Formats: sequence, structure tokens, C-alpha cells
Amino acid sequence: MAKQYDVVVIGAGNGGLISAAVCAKAGLSTLLLEKHNIPGGCATSFRRGRFEFEVSLHELCDYGPDDNPGDVRKLFEGLGAQIQWIPVPDTFRAIIPGPSGYDVTMPVGRQNFIDRMESYVPGSRPSMIDFFALIDDVRKAMDYTAANAGKADPEVMKRDHPNFLKAGAYSVNKVLKALKIPKKAQDILATYWGYLGADADTLSFVHYSRMLDLYLERSPYIPKNRSHEISLALEKRVRDFGGDVWYNTEATRILTEGGRVCGVEVKGKKIPCKRVISNVIPHVVYANMMDESVIPTAEIKKANAREFGSRGFVVYLGLNKSAEELGIKDYTVFLTDYADSVKNRKSMGSIASNNMQATNCLNVINPDASPAGTSIIYITSIYTEDAWRNVAPENYFKVKNQLARRFVEGYEKAAGIKISDYIEEAEVSTPLTFARYLGTPQGTIYGYLAQSWDGLLQRLQTMYTENTVPGLRFCGGHSVRLLGYSSSYLSGDLAAKLTMKDIKEGA
Repeated sequence: MAKQYDVVVIGAGNGGLISAAVCAKAGLSTLLLEKHNIPGGCATSFRRGRFEFEVSLHELCDYGPDDNPGDVRKLFEGLGAQIQWIPVPDTFRAIIPGPSGYDVTMPVGRQNFIDRMESYVPGSRPSMIDFFALIDDVRKAMDYTAANAGKADPEVMKRDHPNFLKAGAYSVNKVLKALKIPKKAQDILATYWGYLGADADTLSFVHYSRMLDLYLERSPYIPKNRSHEISLALEKRVRDFGGDVWYNTEATRILTEGGRVCGVEVKGKKIPCKRVISNVIPHVVYANMMDESVIPTAEIKKANAREFGSRGFVVYLGLNKSAEELGIKDYTVFLTDYADSVKNRKSMGSIASNNMQATNCLNVINPDASPAGTSIIYITSIYTEDAWRNVAPENYFKVKNQLARRFVEGYEKAAGIKISDYIEEAEVSTPLTFARYLGTPQGTIYGYLAQSWDGLLQRLQTMYTENTVPGLRFCGGHSVRLLGYSSSYLSGDLAAKLTMKDIKEGA
């Protein structure tokens, strides 16, 4: 008879790795299942010729330095995961072409950021000071809510956190306008919107402002040896704590008995367990891995009401010239057709109109990331719709290569740096690539879109009362903490702790 586990974690992506490590460390018999032969999901790397490419990570915003550690750092260090980290000195460079555009580089550090914004947008300083004061109020309110398990006393909120109540339900644009921040400064502030997949009219101010503040206060960080270093370190800790890890093993069914989870099916065999934590998106779980009769109607309605987050497109370039020789000084360059995020997001619905890109040169931060005299560049874009559905199979390679060339030329024109003459290795991942590898609908790498009714604040407030199948929890970019590497790691920790709470209470 197969061993019975306390917890089976399905999927060794960012959230799944953390869930398995936290559960195993707590003494629960834990099994981590992964359909591929390596851990990490998007947190992996691959080689082409003499270059090792990062699949998707740009940087983490909640790691932090020794004297100001973030929640992700505390989580990794608490698990004893050994990872080498490198800080990123600037937040971003953003280029909007045309006479009404701009070319700005924003630093880390709140005061530095305010000073730089004032230099680009004279007269913006007072409203920027108000902006960061509001961010502080938001953080305090969220800390209070978290400390009370999401059950905030309305009287305390009205007395101590009135500004949070005023801003908490509104979008980024509505709050920035209410603060009377100049339009150009608003557009610069909204640069990171693409990392969250929702434009500033849709995105919750609470969610966005918290992310921006983490970038400024703790500086972004990258792992020295790609994100696969993180995945391998976490997988090692799962094993060190006594957990089992099975690769090339896809969980095809989540089994139930009496309306609650009792095991998983693997290669036609039942693996008994008391709890399941799924790093697989609910759409796939509910449609393909469970009997619909056991899924609460509210859960199905909620999944159907959600929109998929952005779909990824990445060009990976290995260049036979160093960053210094090419004149590349910026780690991250955002390039878009419009300063307005709403216009940009609309243009990202089709292959023809999408010119939004984030270009990263890894060697600017990590000179040893590639052989001497070479450099690595990633050009990342996202699609807000299922734009690749109608690409005929016979045209697929032609379309993706033409698009890659268009993005390369866009960077060269905007940055004034020639890179196409020095390409030694090139690879392109489309939403279809991510769909095939990750198993996500339409190749979404962002889980679900953060909408006004389904944003970070709403999910945090309802996470203790989620009405899913008893014994089942979710982690990853589609779960409570929403998208992003840092959020996925924290969601894995949260799912594990909620699972341990369920076990203790017999829920």
C-alpha cells in the first residue's frame, strides 16, 4: 500500500517549493510532485551555446539588505536556503519616444526618488511627499489587518487609518489624481504597471503602491546564479527536512471522499494524503483534475469570473560583445509607445500593435553572468489577450522571429545602442511556449488579473474564509498574494501555514 502523506504539493514552481519546504520543516510528511525533471517552473534557466539564460525573473522587490530585510529574505533565511544575492542600484529607466515623451532613470531610496522626480517634473515634490505619506498609512493599516487575521475593527480603522479607508478601494490613477500629482509624474510612477499586468485605471492603489515602496526602500535584488539557484536551494531544503520530491511525475487527479481531499492520482495509482496544496491554477484543477460535484458552486463561479493575467513573450540574446563595449549602462529599460498605461495596455491586446518591452542586460549587475567579452540581454513583453490563438502553425516561427526582430530594433532605436550585429545565440519564448511548459491557460505567467473586485486587499481579507474543497489550498501567482516571484514565494508560505492551521483545527 502506498505511503500516506500529511500533505501533497502539486507543482514545484515558486509557491509549491516554499509550501513543501515549510510543511516539511514543520514535521509534516510531505510529498512534492513535479511533472518536469527540474524544479522551478518559470524560476529556471537554460543553455544555448556558451550562454545560460534566465527564463523570466527580472528582480525581486522584497528581499532587502542586511539592515532592512524583506519578507522574502526572512522566509528564505528561516528555511536556511543558501542563495547568493546581488542588489540592483536603480529601479528603472523608462523611454517614451516622441516629442511628448521622456527618457528618465529613477533611483532606489525614497528621498532620492522624490529628488529625481522633482528634477524631471518641477513642482512635483509636495504631491510626492503626500504620496509617500499615504503609502506609509497604507502599510500601517495592512500590518494591523494582518495582525488581526484579516478581521479589522471598523472603529479602529476609522480612528487610526482613515486615509487607508479613503484610498483602499480606488485605482492607482484615481488616487494619484486626487493627490494632484502632475500627469508626467503620474506616468513615471506607473511604469511598473506591466509587472502586475493591470493598467493604472484597473490596478488597486494598495497593491501597486506597496510594490513600488518595496523597490525603493529595500532595493531590488537578483540571485547571482539565475533564479534556478533559488529553486535548487529550496528543493534541497525540502529534502533536508525529510520531504520527498518526485520528478517526471504528473498528478492527474485530486481524489476526494465524503466531499474532502483524500489523495492524488499519479500514473494511475492512488497516493493517499490528508491535504493538497496546488501550485496548479484553479482553472486547470477544477476543469481537469477534480469531480465537479465536489467543487463548491461559488468556487466555480469565482474562477469563471476571473480574467487571465498577462501572457509572456521573451527574446533571449547572447551577444559576443561585453556590455561595456556596447555602451550598455542600464540594467532595466522600459520602452512603450505611450506614457499612459491605459493606452499601452490596450495596444498589448494584439501582436500587430504591441510594442511594449522591458529590456534587461544581466551583465550590468552581474559582470560574470556570461563568458568574458560577452553579454546577455532579455527583451520581455506581455499580451493582455489571447493574441497568439490565430497564428497558423505553419506561420508560427516566422511570426515569432519577425516580432523578436521588431523588439530588438525598437530597443536599438530608443537606446541608441546597436546589438543586432553581435548576436551569437538567440531564443524566443511565446505564450504558446509558456502554455506548453507551465500548463497554464493561454500561456499566462501572471495567474489571474488583479481586478477591483478581486485584488490583493480583497483576497487578503477573505483568505481565512475561502470556501474551496476541504483539504485543498492553492499557492502561486494565481492565489491570495497574486502574481510575481516575491508574491508567489509568500503565497507558498501562507498556503502551508493555513494548511497547518486546518490540520490543527481538524478543518
